[in-house]
Amino acid sequence: MDLLLTDDYGAMSLAAADIVAETIAAKPDAAVVLATGETPVGMYRELSARRERGELDLSHLRVFQLDEYLGIGPDDRRSLLGWMCRAFLGPLNLPDARLTTLPGDADDPHAACQAYAETVLAAGGYDLAVLGLGPNGHLGYNEPPSDPLSPTRVVDLTVESIQSGAFYWGSEEQVPQQALTAGMDLLLAAKRTILLVSGPHKHAILRRVVEEQPTPDVPASYLQGVDGVTILADRAAWPNEE
Repeated sequence: MDLLLTDDYGAMSLAAADIVAETIAAKPDAAVVLATGETPVGMYRELSARRERGELDLSHLRVFQLDEYLGIGPDDRRSLLGWMCRAFLGPLNLPDARLTTLPGDADDPHAACQAYAETVLAAGGYDLAVLGLGPNGHLGYNEPPSDPLSPTRVVDLTVESIQSGAFYWGSEEQVPQQALTAGMDLLLAAKRTILLVSGPHKHAILRRVVEEQPTPDVPASYLQGVDGVTILADRAAWPNEE
């Protein structure tokens, strides 16, 4: 696991876009799982700009959804898939066959989770995982406690995740109590991983991820034992270089 520090959010986003571009150059049909939230937005904008300039061909990507609220369809304003389509996927015009979703409105969400995992494995696993760091150390919605063998599944959201979601949706009452998430088993098996961390509010949890022994209480701490992991953090998230 490598920790790369950047001066600010913009530099972090550019560095992340470079890693994604390198992955696609090496394998145009790479299987990529993508995080939602504010932290990766700058990276998505940079990738879209490169595509518009003809510097990057994203048309062959295989994109996998990281997580989704239970009971939420793609047309709901709270849908994480809808967010991803607005933020990044929409302009790419990816065929449906190149997008694997975690359908929050599935009649049988447990079967949907199993089908998703089977699709990831059939693709040879993720070539690249682009992840954010949850306020409690979660990856996707693998809430603590989650160990490395935790599968793709339906989870109960923690108070921290509900509070974080309220920032986007206006109140905690608007945030669903459960979600579907790609499992720790799939995420930790990715051939390459970028963990994006920005802002002073992530400083304490990032320290735990990097410096403490891996523990189910901080799921992201298990990245310590995984090859091909790069943590990209701005100075606000890691103010003192060790």
